Amino acid sequence: MSTDTKPSIEFADRLKALPPYLFVEIDRAKRAAVAEGRDVINLGIGDPDYPTPPHIVEAMQKSVTNGDYHHYALDAGLPDLRVEIQRWFKDRFHVELDPDGEIYPLIGTKEGIAHLPLGVINPGDKVLLTDPAYPAYRPTIQFAGGKIINITLKEENGWLPELAELKCHTDAKMLVLNYPNNPTSAVATREFYAELVAFAREHNIIILSDMAYSEVYFDGNPPISIFEIEGAKDVAIEFHSLSKTYYMTGWRIGWACGNRTLVAALAKVKSNYDSGIFTAIQVAGIAALKSDPSVTDDMRRLYQERRDCLIEGLAGLGWDITPPQAAFYVWARLPKGFTDSMTCAKTFLDKADIVATPGNGFGPGGEGYIRMALTVEKDRLEQAVQRLKKVL
Repeated sequence: MSTDTKPSIEFADRLKALPPYLFVEIDRAKRAAVAEGRDVINLGIGDPDYPTPPHIVEAMQKSVTNGDYHHYALDAGLPDLRVEIQRWFKDRFHVELDPDGEIYPLIGTKEGIAHLPLGVINPGDKVLLTDPAYPAYRPTIQFAGGKIINITLKEENGWLPELAELKCHTDAKMLVLNYPNNPTSAVATREFYAELVAFAREHNIIILSDMAYSEVYFDGNPPISIFEIEGAKDVAIEFHSLSKTYYMTGWRIGWACGNRTLVAALAKVKSNYDSGIFTAIQVAGIAALKSDPSVTDDMRRLYQERRDCLIEGLAGLGWDITPPQAAFYVWARLPKGFTDSMTCAKTFLDKADIVATPGNGFGPGGEGYIRMALTVEKDRLEQAVQRLKKVL
């Protein structure tokens, strides 16, 4: 006997509870505008526009034909990769890491940050999350059953959490940080980290430090790692990425490092979810970490020129913006005439064919601001300024 009734399949409640992912929505709006034949300048998603350096690509090309690399990779990655990460970290931050217990390669830091809460957060545990923040942090905590406590960041405090507010939550299990910061481009100070580490050690709070933008900094002022602070390894795990440093966003390779127990918890979760990074990509990662310093010097010079071009151009239109210290984003108060960030971003797209990211997409604390990525050529930034004349 036939029936017209169809099975009802629905998303799990954990997915229903999530808002649309910000960058997917931005990309959808951009694609719709492009489909209409409009010349869109995309200052939305922060994906570097330059190709991966040739020596990294060549390392991958040579490795991909090696039949030994066509099998499951070791979960902990090639020993040579972990040793190279150890060397790079010591050269950059003057901190020693044990490649066998304090370093764990990842299929991009985003997946590592998503998997860590599953290894250390129990349902109901409080997790302190800065507001504004990179949108991907929130669902990773929610999927683990954590209870999110928003810690508001303020411009007058350099976009750093206030220790006085943190002290109201001494029963928290973990604090999620991201410096250099997305979206604000702020950089954490040594004094801030020292106070934070002391606080976390006293109250047994895990610190998750996302340092994906560690090498994108300006004016010759490199950001520090939390592990430059004595005692940080007692409580912290830090995530690093090759994506922004070497134009490798699509390659998906990074690492976690720090506290042995936190690294082990992440490793145990991942062993049940994936089988490691394709070995040829690990070889390419080794080549990236061995790159001549000119590669990253040129990258920083490029973004600083773009930063100055955009900010100076907008200043000429009466929009004064504080230059970012790091990362490749310009985080700006809304220009005169706008009262909310979504309307501002929509106006930029509708009237100037410019994609920018509304600040409230990073949390309520981002309202009143808009983010523009420096991932287009300088001449396109100049065009963007000219187009904004009719909007500002």
